[in-house]
Amino acid sequence: MKNNIFKFVMFAFIMATNFSVFAQEQDGIGSTGTGNIGTEGGDGPVAPINSKLIWLAIAGITFAVFYFANKQKQNKIA
Repeated sequence: MKNNIFKFVMFAFIMATNFSVFAQEQDGIGSTGTGNIGTEGGDGPVAPINSKLIWLAIAGITFAVFYFANKQKQNKIA
């Protein structure tokens, strides 16, 4: 049981740091003012999360397959 919790915590940590590593600084409160403001002085560039959505979808599909396979196995035993 502890091994499964450890795996889940490590997976969550890796996914959370992955998104934060690819996030970009935007000018705003607490900013040093060195980020890109843009040509019209609007918001700076946003985090490129769209490129990471495929991995989130793969993780979700994998979870669903394992969950329903386990649920089906439990129903056959009972």
